[in-house]
Amino acid sequence: MVAVISPARPAAAPAVPPDPPGRSAAGARVLGGVSQGFLLVWGAMVVFPLLWALLSSFKSDEDIFTSPWSLPSRWRWDNFSRAWNESHIGTYFFNSVIVVCSGVVLTLLLSSAVAYVLARFDFPGARALYYVFVAGMVFPGFLALVPLFFVVQNLGLTNSYLGLILVYAAHGMSFSVFFLTAFFRTQSQELAEAALVDGCSHWGVLFRIMLPLARPGLVSIGIFQFLGMWNEYLLPLVLNTDEKRYLVTQGLANIAVTQGYHSDFSGLFAGLTISIIPVLAVYLGFHRQISAGMTAGALK
Repeated sequence: MVAVISPARPAAAPAVPPDPPGRSAAGARVLGGVSQGFLLVWGAMVVFPLLWALLSSFKSDEDIFTSPWSLPSRWRWDNFSRAWNESHIGTYFFNSVIVVCSGVVLTLLLSSAVAYVLARFDFPGARALYYVFVAGMVFPGFLALVPLFFVVQNLGLTNSYLGLILVYAAHGMSFSVFFLTAFFRTQSQELAEAALVDGCSHWGVLFRIMLPLARPGLVSIGIFQFLGMWNEYLLPLVLNTDEKRYLVTQGLANIAVTQGYHSDFSGLFAGLTISIIPVLAVYLGFHRQISAGMTAGALK
């Protein structure tokens, strides 16, 4: 008889006892407490300077230096009228409204058309073109300031609204195309095909079907672009040297220098508060749309 020797089985690993339920719950509570504490500290670091600037805009120069952390001894509303008229914040404010609103609209129109083509049509070079826009997101903008200045100058668009609008739109297209391409890929292809069968053109499909469906994404992109363009300082500093066409960021920098010599810091804080109001209004009014737009493409 031949003895059959079966291979030795490896010894079973000792079972690891699971963590007690109380320990995991306690760890989750500690982690949640640490996260909430960090968010509270971060929120205080953001909100406190804004509140301090707001209170300082209602003070006199003497109160700003003698009691910077207290409430105003007398609420001076004339600081805002002085900043609006004498410091020309009103002119800078409306210049920014014209340039930024036009730049946002142009960015949304161009980027939505490009993103729709990249998302819906397969043609040679489509992937390479898409990665060109993606690469524009990581390219440092200040490296292109010198050639950009000469391009705008050769076109005769320096110190003009149109030059800033075109540059702002081109500057914001990289992120907009990247975001909207992913958004259009989640939309229903059957709706577009049905519209084409019914005789609708590709432009009609884009404006009548796809853009209404992509409204959450467009709102989010519009808000992000508005905030970025409103706070932009380097591009208008290089391309716009006409003081009558200064944007609000240039105007604040100019006021910081001139009012500093005149010791009119209350007017400076009033102008700063006026420039912050549109940003806060847009964010507080559309923060739900921002969240909805950022998650809509992932949930479909």
